Amino acid sequence: MTNGEALVLRAAAKPLATLMNPLQSVNIETKKPDVATVERSDVTAVPACGVVGEAMVAFELADAFLEKFGGDSMRETKRNYDAYLKQIREF
Repeated sequence: MTNGEALVLRAAAKPLATLMNPLQSVNIETKKPDVATVERSDVTAVPACGVVGEAMVAFELADAFLEKFGGDSMRETKRNYDAYLKQIREF
């Protein structure tokens, strides 16, 4: 591939709710009704958001690439891409 422009992305996620009034739960050991603890859980979503974000960006870039260059196989897609590069070099 040729050197291109940098791809700059900005992403956001809504905060995950923290329930200050615990929901009904069950104690796994005693099998008796219990109340869930109150804890903040939004900080654990940050690493997962990064992974999901990277995967979605890769998916959308691949989709745009295939939309532009098409092809029924990798060989055909590469041929179309190489022809495009040749065309813009000669322009």
